[in-house]
Amino acid sequence: MVGTTTELQKLLQYYREDGNQLLILYGRKNIGKSRLLKQFLKNKKYMYYAARQASPLLQRQMMGGEIQKKYQIKIQSFDYDTFFNRIRSGDGSKLVLIIEDFEYIAKKDPEFAPSIRRLKDKKLYPGPVMIILCSSSIAWVENDMAECLGSCAKKITGFVKVQEQGFVDVVQMLPEYSVRECIQVYGILGGVPGYLNRWDTKEGLKENVCRHILAKDGFLFQEAQQYIKEELRELSVYNTILEAVASGRRKLNDLFLYTGFSRAKISVYLKNLMAFEVVEKLSSFETGGWDNAQKGLYAIGNTYIHFWYRFVYPNLSDLHMMTEETFFDLHIAPGLEEYLNECFRKVCMEYLQLMSMVNQLPIQIHKIGTWVGKQGSIDIIAQNTIRENIVGICNWSEEFLTEAMYEQLLASMEQAKIKAKSFYLFSAREFDDAIKERAAKDQRLVLVDMNRL
Repeated sequence: MVGTTTELQKLLQYYREDGNQLLILYGRKNIGKSRLLKQFLKNKKYMYYAARQASPLLQRQMMGGEIQKKYQIKIQSFDYDTFFNRIRSGDGSKLVLIIEDFEYIAKKDPEFAPSIRRLKDKKLYPGPVMIILCSSSIAWVENDMAECLGSCAKKITGFVKVQEQGFVDVVQMLPEYSVRECIQVYGILGGVPGYLNRWDTKEGLKENVCRHILAKDGFLFQEAQQYIKEELRELSVYNTILEAVASGRRKLNDLFLYTGFSRAKISVYLKNLMAFEVVEKLSSFETGGWDNAQKGLYAIGNTYIHFWYRFVYPNLSDLHMMTEETFFDLHIAPGLEEYLNECFRKVCMEYLQLMSMVNQLPIQIHKIGTWVGKQGSIDIIAQNTIRENIVGICNWSEEFLTEAMYEQLLASMEQAKIKAKSFYLFSAREFDDAIKERAAKDQRLVLVDMNRL
C-alpha cells in the first residue's frame, strides 16, 4: 500500500529482533492501520482480536470465545493470563498478538495490563511473541496511556505512529488526475487513505464533493462531527471555536471577542483540540526578526475538518434547502482557490524536502517552515545546519507569479532579518515576463511550474 512503507519497515524490523516485543501502533481512524497490519501479517502466525466497547466481563467472554474457536480448545478460566497462556504459533516461529482498540480493555479492566506485562516477560506464553496494541485514540496514547498501563508501560519496546500520506502518495492513488486536481483533492481530504479510497477519479471535483460530502447519505457528511464527538464532549463549544478559527479568527483575543467564551475556557478547549490533532498552534520560523513576527496564532490542522468548518458548517441551512450542486456553486466554488493556497504551500514544502533527500538543492534541509510577519509573510524558509536558507513563494490562486510578489518577498525577508542562498518560486499558473527575465539573469532564482511537482 502506498504511504505505509516506513511504518511497515519498522514493524518488520521489530519482528526480526530476538525475544519478545511490545509495540503500540496508533493513528487516527481511516489512516490505514488495518491495511498496514494485513500487509505485515503475510506469512506470519498471529492471533487478532478487535476489542469492543463492552463491560470487562463481556470483553473477556468475547476474547476467550475467539481464542477457543481459533485454536479448537476449551478454556476453563476466562482471564487474560489463561488466554495468553493458550495462544501459540504451533511451529516455534514468532507469534504476533494484535489487539485492536486496546484502550477499550485497558481503561476498564485493571487485570489486562499486568497480564500483558507477564506475557512480554515470558511468564505466560513460552515461545517468542510480538505484541501489537493498536489504538485510534491519538490523544489518549500520547497523554494518558502510560498512567493507565502502570508498570506495563515500562515494558513497551517502541511506538509506531501511522501518519497521513504525503502528496506524492496521493498522486499515486489518483493516477487519472492532473497535478492540479490532485492538489484540490489533497486540500479537501488531506492524506487520509480511508477518504481517498472512496474518491471516484472518473468524476470531477464538484461531482465528488456533492456526492460524498454534501449529500446527506455521503460517507463524509457526518465525518467532521463524528470525529470530534468521538472523544470530546460539549460539541457546541468545539463547533463554535472551530467555525471561528476556520473563518480567519486565529488569535486568542479574536476568539474571545467572537465567541463570548472566557479566554481561560477557550485556552482549555484549544488545548484539547491540539491534543486530538484537530487544531495546531502556529509558530513562525525562528529568525532575527522575532519582534516583527505574529505570535499566538491558531489554525485547524486536520484538513477535512478545516474544509467542513470553512465551507459547509456555516451554511448548513442553505444545504438543507438547496441542491448539492447549487450549494457548491454558491458557497464553495467562489472561495476554493484562495482556500487551497495553504495546501499548495504544503505541497511545495514536500517537494523541497524530497529534492533535498536526493541532493538536488543547494543546501541540505535541516528544518523548514513559514514566517508570518506583522507586515508580510514568507511562504517557505528552509534552512541547513549552518543556517543557510532557501526562501520560497507559493502562488496558487493568482494568474501570474509576478516580479512584484518577489519584491514583496524581499521586503518580508528584511522584516524577518534573513538572507537566502536561493529563491524557489512556485506557481500553479504562469510567471510574468519580468520575473522570467530576472530569473534568467540571477541564478539564485528557480522558477518551478506546478506540473514539475
